[in-house]
Amino acid sequence: MNTYEAAVERYFAAWNAPDAASLAKAVAAAWTEEGSYTDPLAQATGHQELTATIRAAQEQFPGCAFRLTGAVDGHHDIARFSWELVVTADGLAPAAGSDVLTLADDGRIASVKGFLDRVPGA
Repeated sequence: MNTYEAAVERYFAAWNAPDAASLAKAVAAAWTEEGSYTDPLAQATGHQELTATIRAAQEQFPGCAFRLTGAVDGHHDIARFSWELVVTADGLAPAAGSDVLTLADDGRIASVKGFLDRVPGA
């Protein structure tokens, strides 16, 4: 596994964390202390805001999990990948998107720019 794939794996571990304690640990492992996340629906900076943003998404989509679709592509300190939000009970994917990560020197995420390709009700 390369640096980009490892960063994306930690990213999904945060988004799919099963409880508050696991989420806090996963966010700290995935993002730098000043790390940020921006998509058309949310903006967060720092571990506390990131944790709250992820928790809100989990509450909005109970019984769902984020998964990678395709390969992670990266160069220099940038990685890009696509994902789906999948209903674990039936495999349907009501949401999908693509994200671009900028990595810090320690391999953790400095910033995420997210794009939503498919959202429920759109």
